Amino acid sequence: MSLHTQPPVAAEPAAVPPLRVPTVRPGTPEDDAFVEELQAIAFGPGRFARTAFRVRERFPIDPALTLIAEVEGVPCGSVWMTPISIGGVNGWMLGPLATHPNFRKLGAGKLLAREVTKRALARGDGKFVMLVGDRDYYCPLGWEPTTLGNIEFPGPVDPSRVLLFAENKSLAASLQGPIEAWQAA
Repeated sequence: MSLHTQPPVAAEPAAVPPLRVPTVRPGTPEDDAFVEELQAIAFGPGRFARTAFRVRERFPIDPALTLIAEVEGVPCGSVWMTPISIGGVNGWMLGPLATHPNFRKLGAGKLLAREVTKRALARGDGKFVMLVGDRDYYCPLGWEPTTLGNIEFPGPVDPSRVLLFAENKSLAASLQGPIEAWQAA
């Protein structure tokens, strides 16, 4: 190489797109319109006929356990928890859990499920989080199938989709009875 020859110029590194990592924050009344629209997108008008909706109609959600997922400050998912009791044991029914279609596959739904469950059980006044959902999605997160038919819903439910998360791992097999209002201590 002569003194007058310039060394080759290194190519500029390709711009790396920013990671779209979801975060979670508590829901506020200002999120109500977003949550309503998101649930309409995710579940359509048939959501009002679902048995889980009937449970939430009878027992109001716990606003302190309403969480919103965001990506770069943009709301993209939500989850609610409904205080319930089954067989005299207090816990929560998780749902609906919804993620906007434009933000799927980023982990927001799993993050919401894990975080709301952790927050609920950390209170110490409930023993479980129950949901009706896909085993392939929730069981790797720690939910376990309940004993078929043990939990009585106020309408039809596929009993193979009734899942439970509890620190006491025997509770999924033993919890039994109708879904009722939270029992006073």
